[in-house]
Amino acid sequence: MTRPLFSLNPDLDRAAFAAEFARNSRVQIRDVLTKEAAETLRGILERQTQWGFAYYGTGGTPVMLRRQELLAKTNEERREIAASIHAAAAASAYAVRFNQYPLVAAYLGSWAPGGPHDLVLEHINDQPFLDLVRAVTAIPELIKADAQATLYGPGDFLSLHTDSHVREGWRVAYVLNLANPDWSPDWGGYLNFLDEDGDIVAGWKPRFNALNLFLVPQRHSVSYVPPFAPAGRFALTGWFRDC
Repeated sequence: MTRPLFSLNPDLDRAAFAAEFARNSRVQIRDVLTKEAAETLRGILERQTQWGFAYYGTGGTPVMLRRQELLAKTNEERREIAASIHAAAAASAYAVRFNQYPLVAAYLGSWAPGGPHDLVLEHINDQPFLDLVRAVTAIPELIKADAQATLYGPGDFLSLHTDSHVREGWRVAYVLNLANPDWSPDWGGYLNFLDEDGDIVAGWKPRFNALNLFLVPQRHSVSYVPPFAPAGRFALTGWFRDC
């Protein structure tokens, strides 16, 4: 029997979520998918994903390594990468590190044609999910979404930034969390929103089966996952676009 891959929860109160999004330019939709669909997606990320590595350090450009490229790195090269990331973060510059699988690049590059990751990307861009996001955000011009699978493990983080790519069609950022349902606040990985003074004005736990939507540009970060965190922060992330 085929398990559902992206079945929406039929009991979602779209009007209530739309009202919250209109007030705050962001909303968290809990239990967005059916439980079975969410568990299926988590299984794909946990057991069927060839994780690469994304980082941004002192070099000033984003780097995305496929799994084969990451495995080919020597221990010395890995230490150099870590030092570059930490140096950027220590200087309060933009810094990033997390495990990643780019769904769009994989789809266009035929990395695994017809595989589950291609199907996930197609579902994200299918009308049921797009219609939900259009209804909640009141942006009918949204026509597509890009996507990446992400895994934040011990030592990973995403420093403060705004996603100011409006000219590229980015309108609404999203994070569909598929982390351990028992995720502890002590394990970090929170999506935080900050004001101009650097205070956190909202912070969302990486709650299993919760869809976070927020207008861009907007100041946000993902908090550090400490070394003792026992489980990965799995998610599907990207931007809904109008072009």
